[in-house]
Amino acid sequence: MVFEAVGAPLRAVELPVPQPGPGQLLLRVHACGVCRTDLHLLDGEVEIAEPPRILGHQIVGSVIAGEEEATDGQARRVGVPWLGWTCGECVYCRSGRENLCIRARFTGRDIDGGMAEYAVADARYCFPLPSEYPDEQAAPLLCAGLIGYRALGMCGEARRLGLYGFGAAAHILTQVARSQGREVYAFTRAGDEAAQGFAMELGAVWAGGSEEAPPEELDAAIIFAPAGALVPLALRALAPGGTVVCGGIHMSDIPSFPYSSLWEERTVRSVANLTRRDAREMLALAPRVPVRTKVSAYGLDEAGTALDDLRSGRFTGAAVIVP
Repeated sequence: MVFEAVGAPLRAVELPVPQPGPGQLLLRVHACGVCRTDLHLLDGEVEIAEPPRILGHQIVGSVIAGEEEATDGQARRVGVPWLGWTCGECVYCRSGRENLCIRARFTGRDIDGGMAEYAVADARYCFPLPSEYPDEQAAPLLCAGLIGYRALGMCGEARRLGLYGFGAAAHILTQVARSQGREVYAFTRAGDEAAQGFAMELGAVWAGGSEEAPPEELDAAIIFAPAGALVPLALRALAPGGTVVCGGIHMSDIPSFPYSSLWEERTVRSVANLTRRDAREMLALAPRVPVRTKVSAYGLDEAGTALDDLRSGRFTGAAVIVP
């Protein structure tokens, strides 16, 4: 399913099976998670410099060719995340911050992604997946799970954690946070009783609309919804010393707010991409929690429908494309 231009629907095309180059693996795709970043790419809010491009950056697949092909006759299953290549040479790569690599390439934006039957990926950014997870349930861990995990790390030891936008990332992160003894406060679109009920089922201690004040001051908040207007709301919900983490790659403009909302050592920061360390740690942690992902499956030719359903909030949990 190919992206050709901003605002145009994805188009089904027949392409040759890609061939892996040095350091790459050829994967037969079993599942590919759908992410809000795919919507940002489709809408031109995050630029694809050289279309056409195959979208999709939460790839679960088996290795069928490449320098690390399984040698025991069994296809090895791996996952491929958003960060697809780094230079290893810039100041960020050399200081353990490869998520900020100045020449980074991203799966489904700069590299053809997983909304296809086959994909090629850098072997360095292919990760063994926990055997406990079927393909469809593993896919959301590769972006929703990894970005959520990195964002949670920026919250320190916060006990009362607010999650704004209760989609794929929040439903995974709620389970991780609860396993660590944190209290989760879920914020959804006003009147979204389905999402609020889902959050409570997963262990949130409170769920309400994004403009509501939680019953307790928050020690930290993570904003997954791409709405800048949520930043002042989250700041007002924080206790002194608290942190707001903006967890998306794109967000609408943040409106002005009084300095009093930021005072008392409150902090606003963003999370960008992920590192290989994040991937290894989260994929090891998920089965110990254990994280259970709720997914809605779509066929490859239904990728456009899946994106429309994500935009409209027609499902809880995550959407997954199954070729």
